[in-house]
Amino acid sequence: MTVTPLAAHATDRCASAFRGRIGRDARSGHYAVPGRYRLHLSTACPDGLRVAVTHSLLGLDTVCPVTLLPAVPDDPEDGHSVLRPLYEASAHRYPGPIVGPVLSDGWSGRIVSTHAPDILRDLARRFGNEQLALYPCAAESEIEAVELMCAERIEDAAQRAGSVFGESVRCDTAPTPLLETLDALDRWLVGRTYLIRDEVTAADVELWVALVQLDTVHRNHLEAGVVQRIADHPTLWAYARRLTAHPAFGTHLDLDGIARRHHAQCRGLEAAGSALQILDWAAHAPH
Repeated sequence: MTVTPLAAHATDRCASAFRGRIGRDARSGHYAVPGRYRLHLSTACPDGLRVAVTHSLLGLDTVCPVTLLPAVPDDPEDGHSVLRPLYEASAHRYPGPIVGPVLSDGWSGRIVSTHAPDILRDLARRFGNEQLALYPCAAESEIEAVELMCAERIEDAAQRAGSVFGESVRCDTAPTPLLETLDALDRWLVGRTYLIRDEVTAADVELWVALVQLDTVHRNHLEAGVVQRIADHPTLWAYARRLTAHPAFGTHLDLDGIARRHHAQCRGLEAAGSALQILDWAAHAPH
């Protein structure tokens, strides 16, 4: 698998209401101070899960505390009511959905960012330590390429394949971009522990969350034959099992929450693949 540089940012999957950044010093307005910031997230949400894993890898429990949100917002139309004071303090008569993840500033009572890619990078670069470089020097283009690959050729491709079933047209149509990507990953990971370096990076967080979503969410809308072909990538799924056993990854898996969030939001038809679990995630997660 060749990881190539990208001009566009890979993970702009949706517009974010707030795009503040944490800078290097006081001239930035927001700068790294232990205990100043708080994360608000649900690990049933893919972006929330990415942030939670990154937060644990960096060991930021006391530096930047986390408030966990319910898997399903209490207001289906509006979002998480517990976050409303933050949104309203940050934007007068804020009209959009009240959602996580949110990075808030305890000094001002306002939101710094709701943009997960920026939050991930700021956690790693402003609060990280020298022992673990989740965004190694000269690896940014590779990580962005992995982010784009996961967004477009795994998650979006799986969703498009599921919608084919929902439209009742050629249910046996194989999702070619998805399978080609999984084929390439399966070959690339032979003899490797991690995706792009000899230690864990943000690329591994991205791919692991995409594989979790593929097996716990998108599989429900795919035909059994397609799911069997997805499962037929032993090196790739062994990699997923290995990361799931890592405390920073597997302890954040809320399988029940993911299922409840999916059923609350999804209007698609269930397919035969729903009965074919690829990994027993709970069995491999730390207890």
